[in-house]
Amino acid sequence: MATNGAVNESVFLRACRGEDVAHTPVWFMRQAGRSLPEYRKLREGIPMLEACRTPELICEITLQPVRRHNVDAAIFFSDIVVPLAAVGVDVDIVPGTGPVVAEPIRDMAAVERLRDLTEEDVPYITQAVRLLRDELGATPLIGFAGAPFTLASYLVEGGPSRTHAQTKALMYGAPEVWHALCERLAAITSRFLRVQIDAGANAVQLFDSWAGALSLADYETFVAPHSTRVLSSVEGLGVPRIHFGVGTAHLLTAMGEAGADVVGVDWRTPLDKAAGLVGGRAVQGNLDPCTVMAPDAVLEREVRRILAEGKAAPGHIFNLGHGVLPETDPDALTRTVELVHEHSAR
Repeated sequence: MATNGAVNESVFLRACRGEDVAHTPVWFMRQAGRSLPEYRKLREGIPMLEACRTPELICEITLQPVRRHNVDAAIFFSDIVVPLAAVGVDVDIVPGTGPVVAEPIRDMAAVERLRDLTEEDVPYITQAVRLLRDELGATPLIGFAGAPFTLASYLVEGGPSRTHAQTKALMYGAPEVWHALCERLAAITSRFLRVQIDAGANAVQLFDSWAGALSLADYETFVAPHSTRVLSSVEGLGVPRIHFGVGTAHLLTAMGEAGADVVGVDWRTPLDKAAGLVGGRAVQGNLDPCTVMAPDAVLEREVRRILAEGKAAPGHIFNLGHGVLPETDPDALTRTVELVHEHSAR
């Protein structure tokens, strides 16, 4: 892993490990783009998957919010379906819709056609991470991947879903197919994370964005073993592991037990309550993304509240409770970083 001493002593990595920090670190999910005019200009006419396969674009887009907002960590610019496309899945990211899969996977034959990922499938990932490590200096780089359940949901549904009806039908009606699919996806995700770590990523985040759609019992039966496998695959590599989902208040203990060092918490659950559920792990979150659009006095009040609640955990990384909304004023994000640094300085 290509790191250096300055990176190892960053406030972000120290907070992930539950160590003392000079101030609470902050970064934003979906900080790379969306709200930034320079991102929209750079992406003009370039499809998302093409951007995710172009090392120079990946590097520049990843760096833009670091330059503008002074965040304490960079999140690698990519998409959770990139490794699926790399192994031959016919998937496209449709503007305004999200990932769309041409041939949904709903039987064992389709699962068996899903091959493993190799480093040779994603050379642009290795190249981009190495470019970024040269550019970022002491700022840590967070690699990421989609968790098996969330990837499986897209593959089974054929695209985004509010109900996950086809996904649950496969889980309940053909559990052997479901588990075989998730085992394949766990292997793909593990390799995708490992490629990023080997190239120099300093931390990784596993996004299980849609896991909150499940009951605790279903999560423990159909999801947790596969997420655990992914997180275990990168254990002992010297990089913190963050586990995040949306609407997961009822799953926080189980998500902590899956093996992450840090558990991401959406805005619905106070961090001091979450801290008591995640087994002594650090927490990440959890400002409501809409609050960034509120008047400055409201934003400051909410930042201070979340900082206070975060003290209940061994470590706290300030973040939104989900991704940056496209209509967010970039100056408000910069102001949020300033407030976090100001009010958490030791």
